Order: sequence, then C-alpha cells, then structure tokens
Amino acid sequence: MSDHEQQQPVPRRNRVLDALVRAERKVFTRPAPKSAKAQVEFLYKRAKQSTKALAEQLGVSTRTVQRYRAGQQTKPQKRLQAVLVEETESQWQPQVRAQARERAATTAGMQVEVYAYFGFTCTGSSDDGRERFISTAISPTYAAEILRLQEAGATEEDLHPVVAEAITESYFTEWGSLARGLRADFTHVRSIEIEF
Repeated sequence: MSDHEQQQPVPRRNRVLDALVRAERKVFTRPAPKSAKAQVEFLYKRAKQSTKALAEQLGVSTRTVQRYRAGQQTKPQKRLQAVLVEETESQWQPQVRAQARERAATTAGMQVEVYAYFGFTCTGSSDDGRERFISTAISPTYAAEILRLQEAGATEEDLHPVVAEAITESYFTEWGSLARGLRADFTHVRSIEIEF
C-alpha cells in the first residue's frame, strides 16, 4: 500500500445520525409493538387505514399487508422485518420524542459519549491528536443546533463540526475558562452514544 493510499480518510458512517435516532428511542415510555401483526396494525392506523399507502411504505403488495393484518402470515422475511421495526419505531410515540427533543434544546442539553480520533489547533501549543474516549454534557444551545440540523436533513459531515465544537466547549475548554482559541475536530468515530 502506498503512502497516498494510507493517508486517505476512512469513509464516515452515520454514527452521529444513528446515535440521535437511538437517543430518541431511549425516551419511549412504552415499548413499541414487537410482533409483525401488531406492527402492521400500528402502521396501518398511522397510514390513515390505507392498505395501499402502507403497502407502498413497506415495499410489499397490498395482499401481503392484508395477510399480516388477518394473522395469516406472522413471520416476515428479514428485509420486511427490518422495515417493520424501523417504520414502527420511527413513528412510535411522536409526542414523547418531541418533548425530549424540546427539553434537550431548551434546558437539559445532551450527554455525549464518543470514542474517536481528536485533533487540535490552537494558538500556542496543545496535545497532539490521538484517539480518546470522552463523556461530556453538551449545552442546550449546541443541542438545539444539532437537532435543527438533523431535522433539516444534515449529513454526517454537516454534524461533525458542530458536535466537535460542542465537545471542545464543554470538555476541552470547560465552557471557555481554559485554552482560549482551542479548536478540536474528530474523525474516525468508533462509537458515539447520545442521551437527551
């Protein structure tokens, strides 16, 4: 492998976006439906009782939706099972999720645990970049910006600078009291968890 190939950045996965989705799902006050029949019934009601609309949403025939609603089929194939889980959980308890997001954006902020490579720029000297595990609170101001970007359809690349800035402020500069002018950026995110 040449030096040029070794220096190519590793493609970013949607780790921050996925962590935001998981954070929303952690606030559910009741578990989402688990059986295929219950999931189809829930989604059917959310699709305004339109078999055709639900079939299009799930990528199956209207007859398949009817079979699951009637209990004639109970074990979906892996693809349909994954779609049922994703669609059900993404539509489950919208008011609870909205309240948690509002709380994070106005008063509570977020708790972030991230394991990634952090690099720094600063006037003067700073630590060399390296992999770190960091757990820190993010202020409601940054939480609001992150959630606004997510709602606007931001990509992972759009979110990384904002999350890095939030971590810099809360963890590295302790809300501006240390290392003025320090800027951290993270790459090669191995894991990230977010809590509202």
